[in-house]
Amino acid sequence: MITVNLRPGKRRKSSGAPFNFKGTLDGLRDLGTKVKDPLLLGAIGGWVCVLGFLGFVYLNNVRQLYTLEPRLEQARSENRRFKTFLADKRRQEKIRDSLLAQITVIRNVDGDRYVWPHVLDEVTKALPAYTWLVDMGSVAPAASAPVAAAAPTAATGAAAGATDSTIPEVRPDLVFNLTGRTIDIQAYTRFLRQLEASPWLRDVTPVSAQTVVEKERPITAFSIRATYHAADSAYIRTAPFSQSVR
Repeated sequence: MITVNLRPGKRRKSSGAPFNFKGTLDGLRDLGTKVKDPLLLGAIGGWVCVLGFLGFVYLNNVRQLYTLEPRLEQARSENRRFKTFLADKRRQEKIRDSLLAQITVIRNVDGDRYVWPHVLDEVTKALPAYTWLVDMGSVAPAASAPVAAAAPTAATGAAAGATDSTIPEVRPDLVFNLTGRTIDIQAYTRFLRQLEASPWLRDVTPVSAQTVVEKERPITAFSIRATYHAADSAYIRTAPFSQSVR
């Protein structure tokens, strides 16, 4: 193909010439000299600043997103672990409440079974020589005793958040009378002291003591009133019902 240069003295620019950076700067400088409106320049500068700020915010958000993703996964893992822990805790609490309700029912039904064995055991241990009993029986407690005993129990149950099914039934303490004889007045006073020293008995009160004649012999007839109260756990000893013997 034949090309004719109609403008001699100037070479035809090659289409594959490299990018001329200096020419681009000169073009921008010429554009700045041509644009004389300051508002237009301010608007262009404002848009450049806005675009730069948006780019910075986007890049910063992307960086924070990549930083927070491991923390999010860790939080999700801890959430699943704590959910499992709370579910197991609620299940254990339901089992505990069920056991407490069953134990309370057993205590309410079986609470008075071993009262008199304890009373007889303590009285037998405290009984001195040359002293015997002729009568022993319970008496009606004072009317204020159940109310006084129920007040701390209800307050304790409310503070612990217990339900009505887990609060044990309040029973008045057993009050009983002892009527006996002795041939020694010192044995009578020793009997009183030993009853007072028992952890299962309290409010030991002598009701009467007088000299009577039985079989032509002067003896002291006495009457004592006491109250049975469950001792502290330090005084309670347990033993198995059955034991293998070799």
